[in-house]
Amino acid sequence: MDYQLKEENGFRYIEEGSGEPLILLHGLFGALSNFKDVISHFSQTHRVVIPMLPLYTMPVLTTGVKSLAHFLHDFIEFKHYAKVNLLGNSLGGHVALVYCKEHPERVSSLTLTASSGLYENAFGSSFPRREDKEFIRQKVGLTFYDPSHATDELVDECFEIVNDRNRVLRILALAKSAIRHNMAKELPHMKFPVCLIWGKNDTITPPEVAEEFHQLLTNSSLYWIDECGHAPMMEHPQRFNELLDAWIKEKL
Repeated sequence: MDYQLKEENGFRYIEEGSGEPLILLHGLFGALSNFKDVISHFSQTHRVVIPMLPLYTMPVLTTGVKSLAHFLHDFIEFKHYAKVNLLGNSLGGHVALVYCKEHPERVSSLTLTASSGLYENAFGSSFPRREDKEFIRQKVGLTFYDPSHATDELVDECFEIVNDRNRVLRILALAKSAIRHNMAKELPHMKFPVCLIWGKNDTITPPEVAEEFHQLLTNSSLYWIDECGHAPMMEHPQRFNELLDAWIKEKL
């Protein structure tokens, strides 16, 4: 299904359905394609919104998770959402956490899946070799338990990103910012309901990261998906939606 990308007041976003806002926050690579099954399912009960985060257009010196959280706040203000439900994957989860720290009164719930904020191993010990497409394919494949999810389209998208010098500079700035903004001390102060959905085979934000989130977030529930890597909503969309749907019905 094709979704209309709206452009207003400097924001680009998808908005489907009606009801309480459920804002989906994407990571470094990919956005709409990552969440297509989440949009399809939850737009039946919620106003599902995906703001396109300005990962590659912010000034390099201010590129970071805090700036992205400020962007999210400006977007929520622009849309006049009184309270929101946030769902963040990878870097998107980290952005959500920084927003939650600064505006807890605006948050109804938070869902994290493979979120950074405590630890991540984005590129192992090396940044992707830009000219080597097979190397990129291998790195993208590590995102998933089943590397067949690293489609040609996804590999081409990542290859294009890492071969753009301006984007690479911002990726590095975001990676450094994510390391600096460790959220461990702030998490125990977040009292709203939190749903943690994690792939048992995630090598980027491994299972022990989910356990630490669960320990530090005092009002959290943790769910595992077997044979699943760093993008549960892509690799096992039906199971992901079932878990989140049941949690929403129980907690909210």
